[in-house]
Amino acid sequence: MRDETHSARGSDVPARLDRLPWSRWHWRVVLALGVAWVLDGLEVTIVGSIGSVLERPDTLGLTATQIGWSGSLYVGGAVLGALFFGRLADRLGRKRLFLITLAVYMLATIATAFSVGFGSFALCRFLTGIGIGGEYAAINSAIDELIPARVRGRVSLAINGSFWVGAALGAVLSLVLLDSRVLGPQEGWRAGFLLGAVLALAILVVRRHVPESPRWLIAHGRTEEAERIVEDIEREVRAQHGALPPVPAAGHVSFHRARLPTMAEVAHVLLRRYPQRSVVVLALMVSQAFFYNAIFFTYALVLTRFYAVPAERVGWFILPFALGNFLGPLLLGPLFDRWGRRPMIAATYALSGVTLALTGAGFVNGWLDATTMTLAWSVVFFLASAAASSAYLTVSEVFPLEMRALAISIFYAVGTGVGGFAAPALFGALIATGSRGNVFAGYLLGSVLVIVAAAVAWRWAVAAERRPLEEVAPPLGAHHPVP
Repeated sequence: MRDETHSARGSDVPARLDRLPWSRWHWRVVLALGVAWVLDGLEVTIVGSIGSVLERPDTLGLTATQIGWSGSLYVGGAVLGALFFGRLADRLGRKRLFLITLAVYMLATIATAFSVGFGSFALCRFLTGIGIGGEYAAINSAIDELIPARVRGRVSLAINGSFWVGAALGAVLSLVLLDSRVLGPQEGWRAGFLLGAVLALAILVVRRHVPESPRWLIAHGRTEEAERIVEDIEREVRAQHGALPPVPAAGHVSFHRARLPTMAEVAHVLLRRYPQRSVVVLALMVSQAFFYNAIFFTYALVLTRFYAVPAERVGWFILPFALGNFLGPLLLGPLFDRWGRRPMIAATYALSGVTLALTGAGFVNGWLDATTMTLAWSVVFFLASAAASSAYLTVSEVFPLEMRALAISIFYAVGTGVGGFAAPALFGALIATGSRGNVFAGYLLGSVLVIVAAAVAWRWAVAAERRPLEEVAPPLGAHHPVP
């Protein structure tokens, strides 16, 4: 056994944060940090909406396969960014990293606007993905550690669902900017990326006022700083709501270390202490990554190739799709706190798979036109969006604080690397064949993956609803020292 070199530190800071009533302070945190998903949705949708435009010889002259590979490289960058920045978020803190990753995204998306061919466009998409991937680890950690336990599920799902606010924004931008009366296809796609960078700059200024996670500070021996931050939060919430609820008598948590766990210790926690949790998270992340990246990165190509939708009108078809995706987590999110994680995760994953298979059958048999296909996809992803958001919620709450960001990044990287990296390229190739049957086979593969994940979740998912993070996964060394 490894000797613990730091004495235990008791603190009621987690309980004090969890007992706070919802306030304007919480709204500011949600808006400042949740924009990570808005930016991701904006990026993905702009590329999805302008995919066919980029095939034109007077823009970049890309092929369908190259557009698919650009999507895969974006996902590959996100994988590497998550791994690199996730480790740093556990070492250096949540705040420092969610400022750095947003800056990386901003610079890369500016560079994308000045691409001159497939090589430069693909490189810029890769670098943009690095920034977005880093956001996932730092942001999910910070949100879970700042939001009260009783509403953690619905808030996390709603924030992850805000991806589709960005998607709707990207769709509207594409409609406006690609209009020949505004900028037109030749310059409009470049302006879309530049506007994303402007949004990122504005959010960078807002994020500077979000505090470091008090939980992270205590785990790293900075108790006095954590106390000051919580006192400031309590003072602001008290000014809005009056006297605060008492801190639960059993709300003291012991933290035994101020150092970063080694990779051997991380592996021990994932594979020996919590193997079933690791299996659940891996199944959820792989299946949702394939499901989403396969379909959405090539959304525009399906509409233009099989339904003859003009490239400049694709944005109109993305809007109802984005609405369904946004409403799913927003409306179903409270049930994850009320009915519980296990039944809701299993239900949303299973129903997503069934409805995708039915939609695929309508597509391959020619029963659906562009409008009804879009409506069917909207129903599928009303469920799938809540399911995918619950995957990020699960990985962020079932592992110890000292390795939370790294755990998020590892499972995001593995899940996205396996399920997400190959999916856009695979579907780009399937669409390029012009065969509805080939595309339907891809839909069936995605359907099977999420149904299997539903079964795994039903068997082993953790009942984390309304429980403090430290109860779901005690800090390292608090009860079971890592060898």
